[in-house]
Amino acid sequence: MKKNWIIICAVAILGLVAFVVVKTKSKSATLKQDYHIENVDAITKLYLSNKLDVNLLLERVGPQGSDTAWLVNSMYPANQPLVDMLLETLHDMRIRQHVNRNAIPNIIKNLSVNSIKVEVYQKVYLIDWFGGKLRLFPKEKLTTTYYVGSETQDNMGTFMFREGDEVPYIIHIPGFRGFLTPRFNPNPPLWRTRKIVDCDVQDLKSVKIEIPQMPQESFEVVRNGESFDFLMLQSNTVQPNFDTARVAQLLSSFVNLNFDEYASVVPKVELDTTFARPPGFVLTITDMADRVRTLRTYIKFTNPELIKQLDGSELSEIFDVNRQYAILDNTDTVLIQYYVFDNILQPASYFLGR
Repeated sequence: MKKNWIIICAVAILGLVAFVVVKTKSKSATLKQDYHIENVDAITKLYLSNKLDVNLLLERVGPQGSDTAWLVNSMYPANQPLVDMLLETLHDMRIRQHVNRNAIPNIIKNLSVNSIKVEVYQKVYLIDWFGGKLRLFPKEKLTTTYYVGSETQDNMGTFMFREGDEVPYIIHIPGFRGFLTPRFNPNPPLWRTRKIVDCDVQDLKSVKIEIPQMPQESFEVVRNGESFDFLMLQSNTVQPNFDTARVAQLLSSFVNLNFDEYASVVPKVELDTTFARPPGFVLTITDMADRVRTLRTYIKFTNPELIKQLDGSELSEIFDVNRQYAILDNTDTVLIQYYVFDNILQPASYFLGR
C-alpha cells in the first residue's frame, strides 16, 4: 500500500512538472503572438511622448478609411498614411528574440532615460459574450503601454518594453528590414496632414489669384451654373475669350493638392526681408460649401545669409529654384514646390493666351 502511495505521489509530481512546463511554453508562445495589437480597428486614441516633453495625441474622430478619420492634438487633421502605417506597425510587430540576460539592466536603464512612451486606448465592452456576438456597454480603456527604445546593433530590431512584462524584448516586423523607432516619432507637425485642398471641379465655387505687384494681372474664375466665368479683378470685367484648356487644367489642379512640408524654422533674415514684402501670389479657393482656403506665397533663398552681401539686382541668383514659402490660412508657414504650383500660380495673361 505504501509502495502504491509513493508511485501515485511520483506520478502526481511528474504530472505537475509536465503541466508547468507546458503552461510555461504555452505562455511564451502566447506572448510571442499577443505582443502586438490584434484589433487595431478598436483603437480610439494613441498618446505618444518622450523624455523631452514632446507629446502627441492621435484621436479617431471619423469613419475608418476617411481622410479626416484622425486628429492631431485635438486640433489638426492628421496625415492619414502615417497614421495607417502606425496602426499597421502595432498590428504587425512581433518579438524577434529575448534580450540577453546580462544586457537586460543596461537596456532597462536606456529605456528609462531615452524611450518613447506609447499608450494605446481601445473601445472595450463591459459585456462581450459569444465571441463578440453580444456586446454591451462600450467604453474607452487604456489597454496597452509600450516603451519604444533604440535600434539593435544590426538595425533590424527595436528594444521595447511593455507594461506588465518582466523584461524588455527585441521587436521587429517579419519581412521588414529596419527598426521601428522612427514610426513612433511624437513630434506633432510630422503627423499633421500636408493637404491644402482636395476638391473636384464640380465642387469648386471660385478660384481667385491676386498678384499684389501686378494688380492688372489679378483675376478670379467664378462658377456660373455648369460653367465658369473669367473675371479681371482690377476692372471687374468678365473676359469671354480665355484659354479653356489652361483654365480647365487650373481647376483640375485642386484635386489632392498638397504642400511639401511645414517650415519649422524661418531664418530671421528672411523674416526681415522676404516676409516684410507683399506676397508674390495670393491664392484663394472657395468650394460649394463656402469653405475657404488662402495661400500667400513668398520667395525662398538657398542661403539667406547671402542676402546681406548682395544688392537687389543679384537676389535672383540665390533664389531656391525648387521651393518657396507659403502661409496657409494666415496660420501655418509651409514650403511648396514650384513643380506642383506652376499650372496654378500664373498671371491672367497666361490664361487669356496672350
